[in-house]
Amino acid sequence: MTSARNNLLVILALIALWQLAYWAIGDLALRPPLDTLRKAAALIASEGFTAHLAETMRAFALALGIAVVVGVGLGFCLGMSRLAGEVGEPLLVSFYSLPKITLYPIVLLIFGIGMPSKIAFGALHGIMPIAIFTLGALRNLPPVLGRTSRALRLSRWQSAWTVLLPAARPEIFTGLRLGFSLTLIGTLLGEMFASQRGIGFLLMQAIGLHDTDLIMALTLLIVAFAITASMALLAVDKRLRHGAA
Repeated sequence: MTSARNNLLVILALIALWQLAYWAIGDLALRPPLDTLRKAAALIASEGFTAHLAETMRAFALALGIAVVVGVGLGFCLGMSRLAGEVGEPLLVSFYSLPKITLYPIVLLIFGIGMPSKIAFGALHGIMPIAIFTLGALRNLPPVLGRTSRALRLSRWQSAWTVLLPAARPEIFTGLRLGFSLTLIGTLLGEMFASQRGIGFLLMQAIGLHDTDLIMALTLLIVAFAITASMALLAVDKRLRHGAA
């Protein structure tokens, strides 16, 4: 109950700051919260928006699925071998710190313009943080779990699935939360620069036309979705950590 109240207070404070910023800047670059909310509602009800939304959500869902499977799998492959982890972790961190937008021309050359490139670029953003958190989670596990697996004569992958994954799940899920946000960013960026459908495409089109009302409405919808999903994932994360404690 307290957490919900705090979240509500934060949202109200952000809306108040938004209104103050509008009074300070004016119509040059902002719209007031109420006008933006009305525009967003009209946009949702407009013909054709559903198709753009479905395109973005489909690309994001596929990109997130790939990021989770590849990120967790890569993290386990490196985390279950000390030598592989010591060699692979610096490479993961270096690639994670690299601005992904510099790789977008290569993604376009490989996958072309359209859905495949959006999915690939979104997954590219999410794989690294998930892999890094998975690797860190396995490193932080108590050594007794490895001895237990050997005592039970479990194979490497039986140990990973039945012993290590349940024990490392809370910390891995933290990486999934970060990967969720970055995958969403990557998918939208992919739509902005090389797509003719989707929320990112609408946003880029609005920027080109200097349609401030549409820019603000789309931004509000994206932020609302991201915040709602983040709060839900954070609640699951807290429950996992509470259960593991």
